[in-house]
Amino acid sequence: MATLTIRNLDDQVKALLRVEAARHGRSMEEEVRVILQNALVGTANTAGFGSRVHQRFASLADEGLSLPDRTEQPRVAEFPE
Repeated sequence: MATLTIRNLDDQVKALLRVEAARHGRSMEEEVRVILQNALVGTANTAGFGSRVHQRFASLADEGLSLPDRTEQPRVAEFPE
């Protein structure tokens, strides 16, 4: 196992880490390991952004959502002078 030293950590970040570790019943060191593992596992996703968006919202298409008909013509934008 490797050892990692983090220097110049903001006091507020350290305090928040301490609170989160206590909330989860872990040491601060274990909390950091869990945070890093959760942040980095699965980051080597080979699917592109569009594919991931499609995958996330694909279930909505099954419900038969339809767009309402447009009843008014597009207008030109008016900007105050």
